[in-house]
Amino acid sequence: METKIEPMNLKESFKDFIINKNHPCVMARSLFTDDNVEIHAFDELGSEETARKLLMAMEHYLSGYNFENNTFETLIAVFPNEKINSELEFEEKMWKQLQLINNVDPHPWDSEVSSDPENSKFSFSIAGKAFYIIGMHPKSSRMARQAPFPAMVFNLHSQFEKLREMGVYQRVKKRIRKADEKLQGSINPMLDDFGDSSEAKQYSGRAVDTNWKCPFHH
Repeated sequence: METKIEPMNLKESFKDFIINKNHPCVMARSLFTDDNVEIHAFDELGSEETARKLLMAMEHYLSGYNFENNTFETLIAVFPNEKINSELEFEEKMWKQLQLINNVDPHPWDSEVSSDPENSKFSFSIAGKAFYIIGMHPKSSRMARQAPFPAMVFNLHSQFEKLREMGVYQRVKKRIRKADEKLQGSINPMLDDFGDSSEAKQYSGRAVDTNWKCPFHH
């Protein structure tokens, strides 16, 4: 079941974190400033019930999304009652949740990306569309990921391609990484451009080594 905490209160908490805490992502700041963020709250991270409800939320979100214009939007699944004790615990629960979503998702994988998490063209597909996923929680070692509650941010893969078409992707990327370095003293070591290596290693926010294997199987 979705939690009883009011979504607007969650949105205000996240907006404060993004806008007032010097979050380095200019895209995130723009999304919250323009109120182009959809928040859904769930009780448990890593459950079949959450998988079914989150898939329904994603289907509804995509049905109303305008893929033709340049207005970006994002959906955030928040788990305000979930207690996370470590980065590894969050990573395990996050991938369990993604696996369960895939198990109940009847839609084909987005043909624009790979379903193999070891492939450099991998991006997670839900309801037929690819998403770049950002895991956030209070115990993250990256300050930009230390959200007030455990959460999974779903950004459409097509939005990044749109930035490339607009000719601003590299400029936006440099601004974000420069701001991240200013905030924490270093950029996230897991960051890499799509196609250079699998983005799966970036999702949880934990720094993983070269031997790390993604637990997800399509």
